[in-house]
Amino acid sequence: MHRVGYLLTEGFQIMSLATQTVFEFANLVAGKEVYRIQNFSMGGGTVRSSLGMHVDTLPLGAPGLADTWMVTGTLTPQAPPGDEVLHSVRGFVEASRRTAGLCTGSFVLAQSGVLDGRRATTHWYYADAMKRMHPKIKVEEDRIFIVDGPVWTSAGMTAALDMALAMVEKDLGAALARSIAHKMVMHQRRSGGQSQHSELLALAPKSDRIQSTLAYARQHLNRPLGVEELAEVAHLSPRQFTRVFTAETGQSPAKAVESLRLEAARLMIEQSRHSLDTVAKETGFRDRRHMREVFMRGYGVPPQAVRRDARRVE
Repeated sequence: MHRVGYLLTEGFQIMSLATQTVFEFANLVAGKEVYRIQNFSMGGGTVRSSLGMHVDTLPLGAPGLADTWMVTGTLTPQAPPGDEVLHSVRGFVEASRRTAGLCTGSFVLAQSGVLDGRRATTHWYYADAMKRMHPKIKVEEDRIFIVDGPVWTSAGMTAALDMALAMVEKDLGAALARSIAHKMVMHQRRSGGQSQHSELLALAPKSDRIQSTLAYARQHLNRPLGVEELAEVAHLSPRQFTRVFTAETGQSPAKAVESLRLEAARLMIEQSRHSLDTVAKETGFRDRRHMREVFMRGYGVPPQAVRRDARRVE
């Protein structure tokens, strides 16, 4: 039996406990108790969430209480949770099979030192703070979850569900994980390399003319979309357009268009059965090989891996 322990601290995010449903459904699908879930805190008793809900917990005792530890996060992740908690987390990594930071729970792992020299992710909103506070960590802010040896970290909120489902897949196989995803009405178990957010939302242009230009670009991704064409849509000279676009979005027009192509290609790969050659052509890449290069640079996985993960839950 797999024993999963959740470490709760005062002000923990209640969304972290949603991942327990993945393990609950694993038991239902398997027809037996393959996961035993328990909530812990340093002293035991009730722990208050950021929403005000109180959850009963068991006290942390001797090592070996769980073989998987899930460390919850708070709305103030930069504040250390206390020496006792950090000491316990270091013990988790040494004595258990795996330890995971859920959303901003990654900061607890970071503050304990167990992420030093490792790849890790966290909620995109706090990624810069983690980079600044913990320079020894290889923070990859645009990943859904990351597995580095026995240490797992997830991005914000629902990304932790993907990570929990990946744990079940590793423990019990892809077929059971697909069944859980279907029962939980999860469109698919997203691969760890996927982006945390929409490119259009990330660009967040301030003016209507740049917003309209981005909308135009998204609707015409099968075209070359050079600066001259985009500048004409914005009713600016190419030089003015490049300057205004970069100031408002923080990216060059070419980089932004590539990001839109990448997101569109990913969605086509996940949601259609078009060949990769067709996807590359429809989203404006030079060819399939060029698309693969951009996928590896942007997501860290090739297009074939994204398609394979999408088909696993069909």
